[in-house]
Amino acid sequence: MAAGPGTTADTGPTARIGEEEDEHVKPFTPEKAKEIIMSLQQPAIFCNMVFDWPAQHWTAKHLSEVLHGKQIRFRMGMKSTDTVPQFETACSYVEATLEEFLTWNCGHSSTLGPFRDYDYSKFWAYADYKYVASLFEDKTDIFQDVIWSDFGFHGRNGRESTLWIGSLGANTPCHLDSYGCNLVFQVQGRKRWHLFPPEDTPFLYPTRIPYEESSVFSKINVVNPDLKRFPQFQKARRHVVTLSPGQEEDHQARVEEAITRMLVCALKTAEDPHSTRAWLNPTEVEDTSHEINCLYLNRAVSAFFDHYRASKTVEIQVLRTNRECMKKEELNMHNLLEVEQTGSQNLTLGTVKQKAASSFGPALVPVLPSSEEPPSQRGEIFKNDGKDLVGKDGEHFGKLHCTKKQQMRSKSENALVEPIASNSTGAPSQACISTDDLLDCLVHPQVTKIVAQLLIQGRSL
Repeated sequence: MAAGPGTTADTGPTARIGEEEDEHVKPFTPEKAKEIIMSLQQPAIFCNMVFDWPAQHWTAKHLSEVLHGKQIRFRMGMKSTDTVPQFETACSYVEATLEEFLTWNCGHSSTLGPFRDYDYSKFWAYADYKYVASLFEDKTDIFQDVIWSDFGFHGRNGRESTLWIGSLGANTPCHLDSYGCNLVFQVQGRKRWHLFPPEDTPFLYPTRIPYEESSVFSKINVVNPDLKRFPQFQKARRHVVTLSPGQEEDHQARVEEAITRMLVCALKTAEDPHSTRAWLNPTEVEDTSHEINCLYLNRAVSAFFDHYRASKTVEIQVLRTNRECMKKEELNMHNLLEVEQTGSQNLTLGTVKQKAASSFGPALVPVLPSSEEPPSQRGEIFKNDGKDLVGKDGEHFGKLHCTKKQQMRSKSENALVEPIASNSTGAPSQACISTDDLLDCLVHPQVTKIVAQLLIQGRSL
């Protein structure tokens, strides 16, 4: 999770659900959402369920302002990859404010401050499992920014949640929560999850050392496993999913922002190449070159198309899952009489599975086993595309979840399911965006007409 608005309004279900446009209507009622959660037999992603949460607008900067001067404990770990998990007992710890963390995370090295002994290129920092109730003990109104009642858990909000803030590479060793269900709300940045079904636990070489109540750890670093020492791990079925707060609208907004950056930097540096103080906000380190801005634009466009391909993959996964459930339905009905005679347990289990599976679609995306090789921390898993703060086996800043001891964690509505689909899914063709390509769009008659109208209107006012 991250920071939310300083004030909150009535956030009852009726007030939050839009009545004018279908896209503002939540796909599941709280009762239906809870029924799905309690009956799921595999990981899944809820979409379009938290678009009106005040916590949706929590940002790293705002969170640092809300918690101004408050000391938070950060776990420090090495970015270098090893086959041994970095258990918490092997990490060092730093007490720092979020302002100090953000300065360090931006790559501003300093000989002073709590992070002075940690080179950003070699270390990650993780403020993990921070109870929101403790962090915001003197700002209790902010608890209402989190609305777990939308998922059927009435009476639960930020007070029952925990906050996770990590830099690039921050991670938690693979572990099993021995009870409770988990919901994760990804607020900012991205986070990649490596999930394994409970029945594969023996292949993960479980251990209770280090000991933590309700947690069973794995002896394996699942992103860089030692298969000679742990050969059975090859039998484990990995489900991989990257949670992200942005859907298609967000990806298009990134393209729009990249275009804006390019235009502002080009025009203002041409006007006065020696001074940026008059037009560049102090939060920006420096104006970026045309080459760098072109790179930003191409990355934004690439992310947009990646999301398109991922969306197509989701559709394929949903069809595949529903098809499998339909094949099983006839068998379940055929065995109905026998089940009624011997007891209702098996019938109930089959019905529960069908209830969750029948809800799969654009609003509830199943996370299927990945056919890819385990990713490496040195590769795709730690790619960063800008200012998003990142962490845990992927890239993330803010993650909110209800604590496992409260039976909840949080799961973002905005997520990309992996692996990304190939070009065969019908994604639009993607080529490098050049300066000429951008100019062709900017000087398009329709664009120049709109700009001219806006300029004239502005002068007339």
